[in-house]
Amino acid sequence: MGPAQRMPLNKPGQSARPGLSLKGRALKYLAAREHSRVELVRKLGPHAESPEQVEQLLDELEQRGFLSAERFAESMVHRKAARYGTLRLKAELAQHQLPPDITQAVTRQLQDSELERARALWLRRFGQVPESPEERARQMRFLAGRGFSGDVIRRVIKDGIPDPST
Repeated sequence: MGPAQRMPLNKPGQSARPGLSLKGRALKYLAAREHSRVELVRKLGPHAESPEQVEQLLDELEQRGFLSAERFAESMVHRKAARYGTLRLKAELAQHQLPPDITQAVTRQLQDSELERARALWLRRFGQVPESPEERARQMRFLAGRGFSGDVIRRVIKDGIPDPST
């Protein structure tokens, strides 16, 4: 490429393309995955002229159905339920400041499947009943760190590997 064919150099921090509009950025984020309102406020804030502009845009996106707290909660649970317990997922949902009715509905669904999810995770990670108190404590800490309740952890460790014939 000769000197006449080179692209003009941009100043540091400038891109060759014009920047996306605020709405364009929001739609780009939402196209990749569901986001909560709190996440979008944080991500769009630096690109907006004012916080009111972001709030107005998010209100419009909610009215048009592009932004939904219910879809965000379901999406997050779908992505993370196999790896985490109800307590951990409930805490993550709380960070996104979702309406209480949505959080409660999702939490009820998670509690119904918590034992099966904990057992599946335990089988993938360990696959055998602990042979020593130290190993038992290690397995219990692992499940507790993933947000499973003490009762579920005790049942998983005590029951061990389920008999496939039952």
